[in-house]
Amino acid sequence: MLISIFVVLFGLAFGSFLNVCIARLPRHASIIRPGSRCPQCGAAIRIADNVPLVSWLILRGRCRACHWRIPWRYPAVEAGIAALFLLCYLQFGLTVRGSGTAVLCFLLFGLAVMDAETMRVPNAFTLPGIALGIAYAGLLPAATLRGHVWNAVASAVWAAIAALVILGIRWAYFLVRHKEGMGRGDAKLLAMIAAWLGPGLTILTLCLGSVAAAMFGLVWIAISGSAKKTLAARLPFGSFLCAAAIYGIFAGQPVIRWYLKFFF
Repeated sequence: MLISIFVVLFGLAFGSFLNVCIARLPRHASIIRPGSRCPQCGAAIRIADNVPLVSWLILRGRCRACHWRIPWRYPAVEAGIAALFLLCYLQFGLTVRGSGTAVLCFLLFGLAVMDAETMRVPNAFTLPGIALGIAYAGLLPAATLRGHVWNAVASAVWAAIAALVILGIRWAYFLVRHKEGMGRGDAKLLAMIAAWLGPGLTILTLCLGSVAAAMFGLVWIAISGSAKKTLAARLPFGSFLCAAAIYGIFAGQPVIRWYLKFFF
């Protein structure tokens, strides 16, 4: 119980830091300086007003200085990361896998929000994420040193293959429609996912993310009543990939086993 409480508090702290990354990285701003400030009036946020979730509730979701309404995204990110960290602990324990999965969830959650808000998938998350995924694979249990090295090499290879798949789709779309339909950031994102999760869960992520994006598009057509307008709009495909990857982390293996029953 005490460990669970510590994990939740740890997650809230990282969720607060993730909010800083989400607000600044797409603008190529420093996440270190200046300190936390109100985006509306620029007033420095007091330490007492910077406690994850608690301060937002006490202030009733408003800036103390200018009473600007703080977006719900801030407490949602903090609560979301805390919940994911707790889920990682409950499912995988205090292990290399549990810690690594928490890091991956942090990266995926942040990238999902950043892509949804800005249509950008920052290299500051994806490129270190790929390197961390390869390192994580090398740390997974193996009988020999060669096994650890092989895991890391395989992770790098799967990351490269995943990036090439997205780039291939991107080039094919450009040849057919003569305009870009998928950003290079999505290729780096799927490479990061592949480095951490391997081929099976990466394929599942790509399939589920594509289906979710297509369903969202159909719903949007139904709401807007204009298929032409929807097809011309840009969807944050990276957000769908991140959501699918998080689902795959915790529930992907049973889905893969269920699907393979139709063939074996």
